[in-house]
Parts: sequence; structure tokens; C-alpha cells
Amino acid sequence: MSIVRHEPSSILCNAVVHNGVVYLAGITAADTSADVKGQTVQVLDEIDRLLALCGTHKSKILTASIWLPKISTRPQMNEAWNLWSDKANLPARACVESKLADPAWLVEIAVTAAV
Repeated sequence: MSIVRHEPSSILCNAVVHNGVVYLAGITAADTSADVKGQTVQVLDEIDRLLALCGTHKSKILTASIWLPKISTRPQMNEAWNLWSDKANLPARACVESKLADPAWLVEIAVTAAV
């Protein structure tokens, strides 16, 4: 079975496709001057881009893992999530508080989707 790796760096690939499943790396915002809602919008836009690159769409997301350095910002993150998500095809989801690699990041999201 083939494995297709998209956008490799020195430590990871942004997306990996295997056996009809797309695995995205943890996605963070490029513009860290934004608040958690603004960063979430950036992350979700990047998820859309990567899913399209892999031939799929947010309606095919199976799972989402969300990390927030402050769980108290969950309502603001959810505002962006709720505007973006496909209500007819919601994924299984976890949202936890966790220290992120860069203190300027206010949210990180990783998803798995079907092709």
C-alpha cells in the first residue's frame, strides 16, 4: 500500500495519506498576534487547504484533537469552530488544556479524515 507525504519539513509532514485516510499534523496559526478565535480561524483555513490538497473536505473529518494552553479560552475557540464545522458531519473531538511548543500559539488542531 502506498503512503503519500505532503509538505515535508525536517521533522514532520503536514499531511500523510494512507489507505484512504488523511492524517494532518498539529496545525497552528502563522499570525500569533491574533486572539484565540482569530488563531482558530487561521488554523481551520489551513486545515481546509491541506484537506483539499489531499483530495478531501471537512465533511470527511473523522476525528479532531484540539489543544489549548488555557482551557478557559474554549468558548472563543468554539465560536470559530462552530462557524466552520459541517453540522451534518461532525467528527469525534477532544479538546484539552496543554502547554504548546510556542507560548504565542493559543490553539493547535490535528485532524484525521477519510479521502
